[in-house]
Amino acid sequence: MAQTTSLKKSPPLSEATPQSVGISPERLKKLDAMLEESIKNEELPGLVALIVRNGKIVYHSAKGFADVESGKAMQKDAIFRIASQTKAITSTAVMMLWEEGKFRLDDPISKFIPEFKNPQVLQNFRYGDTSYTTVAANKEITICHLLTHSAGIGYGGIDQDERIRMIYQKEGIVEAFDTKGMTNEINIKKLAKLPLIQNPGEKFRYSMSIDVLGYLVEVVSGMPLDKFFQERIFSPLGMKDTWFYLPENLAPRLVEVHVPHEGKWIKPDPNMGWDSSFPISGSKSLFSGGGGLSSTAMDYAKFLQMYLNGGEYNGVRILSRNTIETMMANQSVELDENVGTYHGLAFAVTSEKTIAKGGLGSLGTFEWGGAFNTQYFADPKENIIGIILKQTLGGNEPTGWKFKQMVYSLIDD
Repeated sequence: MAQTTSLKKSPPLSEATPQSVGISPERLKKLDAMLEESIKNEELPGLVALIVRNGKIVYHSAKGFADVESGKAMQKDAIFRIASQTKAITSTAVMMLWEEGKFRLDDPISKFIPEFKNPQVLQNFRYGDTSYTTVAANKEITICHLLTHSAGIGYGGIDQDERIRMIYQKEGIVEAFDTKGMTNEINIKKLAKLPLIQNPGEKFRYSMSIDVLGYLVEVVSGMPLDKFFQERIFSPLGMKDTWFYLPENLAPRLVEVHVPHEGKWIKPDPNMGWDSSFPISGSKSLFSGGGGLSSTAMDYAKFLQMYLNGGEYNGVRILSRNTIETMMANQSVELDENVGTYHGLAFAVTSEKTIAKGGLGSLGTFEWGGAFNTQYFADPKENIIGIILKQTLGGNEPTGWKFKQMVYSLIDD
């Protein structure tokens, strides 16, 4: 079942001249030159960038290589592992079910996944044998805690707390990428028995909580997460290139992951723990709501445009405008008090404080990114979307902040 047909019918994304939507063509050339230079200087192996304003594509460019080793050129329809950009899609699925009255946001997650009952917080830890003691948490984890990354759950391999990293690794928790037969049910039920790093609701802590919500979607809808996404989000929005595991015909369009090595870009060493067969082969049984999807710039732009349209795209309503207002509201989970961004129910959102910093968007601009250097933002005031997709691990290049800053300089109306 798709979501619902809408009384409102915005047109699908289409190309238009920059000047027709108040974008300076001359300034766009400067942005293009900046990206061109980053490739020429080998700051990056390759990229795809896309800018949309008022529902019109004013810039869509592919530069550099999809695979440096073979010399394969990057294409505009290249497929990238979008990692944590998956989170916003999972959060959307959660809110679709919330709209159907399946649960309240302050319901305890244990109501649907009983293994989360009586959560424990890590107290003492022995590095010698990774044994630990816990103390009972002062409250249950709610669905809202999970949506805002304030549940107290950790993040395995990328957790800043070494103790959590060691506990998760010992228990075989899979963070996002798996080709060996893991499932959401096994993974999340194992995770539920492990200690929290803090009491639920205390503060933002980036975590596997969206993976927990991916399994919640499966439990509540009775469908595997990949099927729910395809039937209720991707097909209705025309996102034909977004998958957990790529069909055979799409696999050749997948971009290689690159790492910097002695001034060159190379494929990661298998000993780094990177499974290069993901998302093409293997068991294809884990659907990580926190990081498992691959997609294109164009597909992700459709998803973001749906949000800018107040939950509707091309005559299909995915979410109500009121639901989106709730999702963008300040849930009192501060991300960075210096910058002023806060976490809503799916994205980082800019506040009054952020605007003063400059180049970070208007009030209510929402954004996130992924571990392989993919980024996006969408600004409801200016009705503008910026997406820049790269496929690198490590390295410290400036195209991300430059791209965003320069997109805002294009506006000429």
